[in-house]
Amino acid sequence: MKAIRIHTYGDVDALSFEDAPLPEPGPSDIRVRVHAAAVNPVDWKIRAGYLAELIPHHMPLILGWDVSGVVERVGADVTQFAVGDAVYSRPDIARDGSYAEYIVMAASEVARKPATLSHNEAAAVPLAGLTAWQALFGDAKLVSGERVLIHAGAGGVGSFAIQFAKWAGAHVIATASAGNEALVRSLGADEFVDYRSQRFEDVLDQVDVVFDTIGSDTQARSVSLLGPGGRLVSVVETPDAQALAAKGATGTFLRLMPDSTGLERIAELIDTGVVRVLIDSVFPLSECRAAHLKSQTGRSKGKIVLEVVAPETA
Repeated sequence: MKAIRIHTYGDVDALSFEDAPLPEPGPSDIRVRVHAAAVNPVDWKIRAGYLAELIPHHMPLILGWDVSGVVERVGADVTQFAVGDAVYSRPDIARDGSYAEYIVMAASEVARKPATLSHNEAAAVPLAGLTAWQALFGDAKLVSGERVLIHAGAGGVGSFAIQFAKWAGAHVIATASAGNEALVRSLGADEFVDYRSQRFEDVLDQVDVVFDTIGSDTQARSVSLLGPGGRLVSVVETPDAQALAAKGATGTFLRLMPDSTGLERIAELIDTGVVRVLIDSVFPLSECRAAHLKSQTGRSKGKIVLEVVAPETA
């Protein structure tokens, strides 16, 4: 099969479009014929070696942990899926990923693809969607009536977070650049802050939850908006526990996990029209280097997708 692999950590030149062995599923696995994958910041961070100590990988490594495709083979112990099922997943990040014509995943990590989405659209959902879902409803325990501040609302994760929070009955505040105001408001933001011309802490009242997708100074400034019982969830760095405690608030660093149940709930929201998927751009698998370079700019609106045309196996 064709795949994008790295043989050593490095810049985009480390990405090699090449032949790779067809993976064989174990008893509890399924093999999926990949129709589309998506590019996420974690992909190029792993490629560059930034997470080498945190997530041990063996080389050569196939990157990519967003996938939509069709079940092509099932393990002996798998009963919930059959050959021909259209599925999507954010699989185990410690295994080979989805920048390939085929991927093997644990069946427990997989859910049926939203029926109303194409494979390109569905591949854009799992990692970003589950990140927002687990952050808001797992770590932050967001409930109806609360005020939530979502940073980078036009991005892949932020766009899902706005929609989930609005669906849950929260008062949603989003930061983005001025050119994205109409977009984030259309997703459900009740208030908007242009981070380039305004300091959000100077123009906003107290919030119950902060969803931090940026870190550093943005995270530090966000703490000032929290009061007793406030919660900050970050997907980029561990929050300052001492600063939060001084405000009577708490913070967590999200450790995203595969979650088929969460994907099933998200698929329901998509298929009933509650949530829509934003696609920034689509690249063929062979142009993965260009997709990584675009992701590294941090300027995408929604998700970057790799379209994969996988041949049928014999």
